[in-house]
Amino acid sequence: MFSLDNLHEILSAIRKNKLRTFLTGFAVAWGIFMLVILLGAGKGLENGVKTQFNDDAVNSLWITPGVTSMPYEGHRVGRRLQFDNEDYEYVKNRIEGTEFVTNRYVMWSQVANYQKESGSYHMRGTTPEHRLLENTIVLEGRFLNQDDLTERRKVAVVSTLVRDELFDGKSPVGEYFKLSGSNYKIVGLYHDEGSDWELRNIYVPVSTLQLIQNDPNRLNRIMTTVGDASVIESYKIAWDINTYMAQKYNYNPRDLRAVRIGNNVESYEKVMNLFNNIELFIWFVGMGTIFAGIVGIGNIMTIVVKERTKEIGIRKALGASPFSIISLILSEAIFITSVAGYLGLLLGVVTLESLSGAIGDSVEVFKQPEIDFQVAIMATLVLIVAGLLAGLIPAQRAARIEPVVALREE
Repeated sequence: MFSLDNLHEILSAIRKNKLRTFLTGFAVAWGIFMLVILLGAGKGLENGVKTQFNDDAVNSLWITPGVTSMPYEGHRVGRRLQFDNEDYEYVKNRIEGTEFVTNRYVMWSQVANYQKESGSYHMRGTTPEHRLLENTIVLEGRFLNQDDLTERRKVAVVSTLVRDELFDGKSPVGEYFKLSGSNYKIVGLYHDEGSDWELRNIYVPVSTLQLIQNDPNRLNRIMTTVGDASVIESYKIAWDINTYMAQKYNYNPRDLRAVRIGNNVESYEKVMNLFNNIELFIWFVGMGTIFAGIVGIGNIMTIVVKERTKEIGIRKALGASPFSIISLILSEAIFITSVAGYLGLLLGVVTLESLSGAIGDSVEVFKQPEIDFQVAIMATLVLIVAGLLAGLIPAQRAARIEPVVALREE
């Protein structure tokens, strides 16, 4: 379809009608530019929200004791419930569908000392599985293990924040420090992609913390992953847990305040469905803008055919085939659409890259706005198809022009 002669004719036609060609191409370029910007912004928002989920496993249930809000079998409203080790063992061994089960016992704002430095941190007693629920990143040493729990060892895993505040940025692994009045050996250094609040936690074996508090059974929370369970399956697992708790602690199973079960499977799917809908909306708006540009090019090509009626008639009188006439008109439409669209695509990508560099990590809910390679390929195909559609009807009209009629045109 494209040849050097065609290209020469297209460029000659563009030079004769610079303003008209510019305004026509601008409509297409603007449409592609806006599509890229909207898709990139949607991706940036999606990346930012997904980052919020990096802190915890997205396939997890978080079970927390609360306060009853319904009277039940003679029990008053307002009873505060308290989990124990038996609840943890039951969820771990008897509830079908659970995967990695852990627990948590917390002492808030405990003083830690190392040489002349001191600070206030939270002691978080837990099990080895906790690392998988919190997506804890171990940088040095190790996390807690089963031997630590069994032997109730005084070992601790500290964060990079604790390292910087107490150990002047030096590796603390293997060092001893004082925590809540007792000496602990640091066996690991971790980082957490959550907020600084998470980095103020010092992990110790839950059995050790319970022993120190002379409360060997108390737990503040139980958490579990549910493998690749669907949202519906996670509802059943949560209901089974709630049913067990309701029977043990004598509360109405429909009392949602007695035991609160946070379902990350449900939350994550809701967010992903929201972004899928946003992406569909963006494509709808973007394609609508591009379609408006296509209509503009179609109108312009109709005018071009009208202006070149006599020329087309002469070509046909000299033996030009209908295909050569159609290819001539289509080539011009595709050329204008492709060049303008590519410039819009390029400008959109450059704008997104500049925006990403300017924002960096300063905005938590908006990170790395970008479009992927597949989207760029799809946009290119859209441009080619758009060019074909824009020139098709005017090209067919040109091919039907009778030479005798065309030569009579003034």
